[in-house]
Amino acid sequence: MIEEEKTISRLNLIGFFCPIPVHETRKALAEMKSGEIIEVIGDDPETLHDMPALCERLNVQLISVTENSGEYIFRIRR
Repeated sequence: MIEEEKTISRLNLIGFFCPIPVHETRKALAEMKSGEIIEVIGDDPETLHDMPALCERLNVQLISVTENSGEYIFRIRR
């Protein structure tokens, strides 16, 4: 396991739709320390618009967005 991987928490939001993914991500970010990374996994296509907007509002870094078979993975650094 890469050292960086140990600092990544995961939030599985498969099956949840707006506004749950944004609400749960915001809650998780509030509990994190600066520099920590969270990986948010969901299948709501609306998150492709909502997560970048959330990151901008909260002034956190959206590291990457990937899609795999209808699942979206957002890596966010607090």
